[in-house]
Amino acid sequence: MTETDMFSRAAWEERYGSRGMWSGQPNAQLVAEVADLPPGRALDAGCGEGADAVWLAGQGWRVTAVDFSEVALGRARERSAGLDVEWRRADLTAWTPELGAYDLVSAQFVHLPTLVEMYARLATGVAPGGTLLLVGHDPTDDAGHHRPQIPGMFFTADEAAGLLDPRDWDVVVAGTRERQAHGHEGAHLTVRDVVVVARRR
Repeated sequence: MTETDMFSRAAWEERYGSRGMWSGQPNAQLVAEVADLPPGRALDAGCGEGADAVWLAGQGWRVTAVDFSEVALGRARERSAGLDVEWRRADLTAWTPELGAYDLVSAQFVHLPTLVEMYARLATGVAPGGTLLLVGHDPTDDAGHHRPQIPGMFFTADEAAGLLDPRDWDVVVAGTRERQAHGHEGAHLTVRDVVVVARRR
């Protein structure tokens, strides 16, 4: 499979169609960084089957959740009855959020070859006083050899924080956190999450 094929809509539909990826649990770094924020309007970029968006809505956020896969969004809609979530299909390699519309923009483990350009576009959606939360796989963590080795697809905290103009942003967190996870064939792994939290001035 070529790099282009790997990130095509058809590839993502096949990925979600062949096996459910729903854990039912929000990402740990999202909970850690957002639990104490006052609810407002949130963007969940690359929402997949919707665990993060459902959790945010349960905390009182008004959520727009965006993903490439209609299969994933269909499953997410089924699990969010009665919650304030707008599910939207869009290609994050090209889509730009409404300018300054969100009190929180969260991108959890969205790894694409256009990462730098994508993060710059997502950041434009953060309102003054709002929060940008970027979480990804550290390039050096224990599961790294199972992942595609595509230049620019993974990032360090310093690289991600360096994308933000210090005249417009206060970087609150920029680091790597370890957690335990299950890898291939059920093996226990220590994985390292890159976490960047920034507030727009």
